[in-house]
Amino acid sequence: MLKDITLGQYYPAESVIHRLDPRVKLVVTLAYIVSLFFADSVLGYLIAAAFLVLWTGLSRVPLKFMLRGMKAIFFLLIMTVVFNLFLTPGEPVFVLWKIQITREGIRIASMMAVRLVFLIIGSSVMTLTTTPNSLTDGMEALMKPLRRVRFPVHEVAMMMSIALRFIPVLMEETDKIMKAQMARGADFESGSVITRVKSLVPILVPLFVSAFRRANDLALAMEARCYHGGEGRTRMYPLKYHRWDAVAYGMLAVYLVLIVGSRWLPV
Repeated sequence: MLKDITLGQYYPAESVIHRLDPRVKLVVTLAYIVSLFFADSVLGYLIAAAFLVLWTGLSRVPLKFMLRGMKAIFFLLIMTVVFNLFLTPGEPVFVLWKIQITREGIRIASMMAVRLVFLIIGSSVMTLTTTPNSLTDGMEALMKPLRRVRFPVHEVAMMMSIALRFIPVLMEETDKIMKAQMARGADFESGSVITRVKSLVPILVPLFVSAFRRANDLALAMEARCYHGGEGRTRMYPLKYHRWDAVAYGMLAVYLVLIVGSRWLPV
């Protein structure tokens, strides 16, 4: 299960999406996520699906690799569907004692499931095609206007990038600890819910110790390299817009116009 988490991983490939400016990928991803909550019709979700298929196809990241990351949120997806399906009031479609499924519940549950799947895949395209350093530079460039109000732009961008970078590292560390505990006879799959939660204690304690040790090593490494924040720092590869970046912005603009227009069409 842990090896199926793809968030924060980088998939090297030669594609148009990989070569795009990180600012473009951040803007496209944020706009796409917002558009998913703006769409409220079948046509809107078909347009969102078409854009996602085009975006993932251009990235040349295998679809199986992206779908593998869905396993980690499968439980969350099921819980979201169940709660919306059985707890949404409206016109009853199926009634069994006090349990009922409404037409509105089916509609909302379907929309939430599709939104969640599209959101995860869309976000994965950005992280899988962007290195942590490029992601930091892109976030810092987009938040640059906030410096006028003394917002720590560089520090926030650095923290977010480090957090994404260490997700796969901590997942790998967790997997190693679980295998070591299972080799000593630990059982994480049988027993009641309380028993399973208690069995996680031997995993969480060494995991937190390892995380703090890695954080300390990273801080020492940054201090040894005379890191003092973003003031006066330069980049080896300055961010520059190219032709494909303008094309990507144009595709995003067309997509947003279609999404907005879909709200007024009876489909």
